[in-house]
Amino acid sequence: MGITHLVIFKFKDSASKEEVSEACKNMIALSKKCIHPTTNAPYILSASGGENNSNEGLSGGFTHGFICQFANKEDLEYYAKSDPAHLAFIKSVGSIAEKAQVIDFEDGKY
Repeated sequence: MGITHLVIFKFKDSASKEEVSEACKNMIALSKKCIHPTTNAPYILSASGGENNSNEGLSGGFTHGFICQFANKEDLEYYAKSDPAHLAFIKSVGSIAEKAQVIDFEDGKY
């Protein structure tokens, strides 16, 4: 079973639409930029996301969400703690993100 990595962002009011759009594009681009050190190939199986458009009123102020799929915990662990492209993304988005939340789960494991 794979691992799902869910990230949601609440951007600062001072962040421009262009800055937010660029951050979102960069988040999705990680699926191609993150290269595994032993295989020298991209290892994020899929990445998707976008702006919240729910009318339920339950977003808690979070405006954008992303889902990345990983084959296993080891790949996710490398991504979260060591991947240079991911770490650079975190640093770049830090100036415009007010808050981020992350949930990781194994598909089908309850």
